[in-house]
Amino acid sequence: MRLVKFPGPMRVLLLAALSLCALPASAHAAASTWNTPVGLWSPIDSATGKPVGLIAIYEDHGLYYGRIEPFSPRDNRAARCTECTGSRHDQPMIGLVLMRHLRYHNGRYVGGDILDPRNGHVFDCELRLIDGGRKLVVRGYLGIPLLGRSLTWQRMQGTPGVRIWPVSDS
Repeated sequence: MRLVKFPGPMRVLLLAALSLCALPASAHAAASTWNTPVGLWSPIDSATGKPVGLIAIYEDHGLYYGRIEPFSPRDNRAARCTECTGSRHDQPMIGLVLMRHLRYHNGRYVGGDILDPRNGHVFDCELRLIDGGRKLVVRGYLGIPLLGRSLTWQRMQGTPGVRIWPVSDS
């Protein structure tokens, strides 16, 4: 088998063309990961519009869970959930699973619960991806979704506790 050698400018053009062909596949792969809530999320303070923490949502045997992650190096790693009950009582806040047992059904993630670690209250929970998977509407409620409150979370990227930033539109 004989290899064809391309002159310098032709080689650059060929490499550029091959790179462009690979872009749509890699863009599709990145976008497809936004079809689920799996990843890093930051709840947004409704009063200030600023991120207030970091939650890692993960999937385990078809169910979705959310765990508190370090938000910054200044996080109080000794903080504990003293208001929590049951198995979560007095557990460290960093690493605490605050969302449990959510399952995908008709475009939403339902059937689970969410903990408010500030007061230990547990609410029924429902999740819905919006804005192409860049944002997550988290609804906590008692009994029926009509009687509840929704918060919007922003998808983040980076390394928990070191450096994180919002996922961009590009």
